[in-house]
Amino acid sequence: MPMPVEFSPTEIEAVQVVKCGLSRDDRGFFSESYSDVVWRNRGFEGIFRQDNISLSHKGALRGMHYQLNPDAMGKLVRVIAGAIFDVAVDLRQGSPDFGKWVGRELTGGNGLAIWVPAGFAHGFIALQDATYVYYKCTAVHAPESERSLSYKCPRVAIEWPIAPAIVSAKDEAAPILDDADINFVFGG
Repeated sequence: MPMPVEFSPTEIEAVQVVKCGLSRDDRGFFSESYSDVVWRNRGFEGIFRQDNISLSHKGALRGMHYQLNPDAMGKLVRVIAGAIFDVAVDLRQGSPDFGKWVGRELTGGNGLAIWVPAGFAHGFIALQDATYVYYKCTAVHAPESERSLSYKCPRVAIEWPIAPAIVSAKDEAAPILDDADINFVFGG
């Protein structure tokens, strides 16, 4: 029998918290983290094309990343072990939420995932050492379409729960929102 899945909108409706059923016993737990049939029956229309795994140390910041159209990428993000503060920023021009962010803590044990649709910048900071993040993507990596938004953009003003301790040179040099290369349109 398929396990239940719940989708709950965040402050930005397009970004969803996903809670998959967990079956716990003396051994630990089992979760059906994705089922095409179950998710489609719940209205999910994404088609996944690539899966990624990252390992991060506490304080490592990854983001804020996105790919331009036609290579725009939606991401289903979950933590296998450890903990992150996961963030999505709306980059859809004309959206009432343009430039706003939403963040959630995801851990290896809370059973939550975040759906970040195309048109959003995505990033996270690891809250623990040995944090493994697994994400399913709706597009393949396209280096020519890859862009970043500054994780410290004052206009977006993300409230990171801890100070970033490890940031790549690329992420450190990413442009602020007013200078970012964006080709997403709300409702388009």
